[in-house]
Amino acid sequence: MATAIALFGFQSGAALATVVGVLVEVPVMLSVVHLVRRSRHWYEAGARRAA
Repeated sequence: MATAIALFGFQSGAALATVVGVLVEVPVMLSVVHLVRRSRHWYEAGARRAA
């Protein structure tokens, strides 16, 4: 993030997109991991039925 701000300036859209992208992506990915881990039994049950 600091590199994007240093390269493009504080007011640029590229720096804003970089900062917002990281700040949004990390919580979304953690939420997806949490959801998949909580629903793991659905996938394991489906795999047992298919075998």
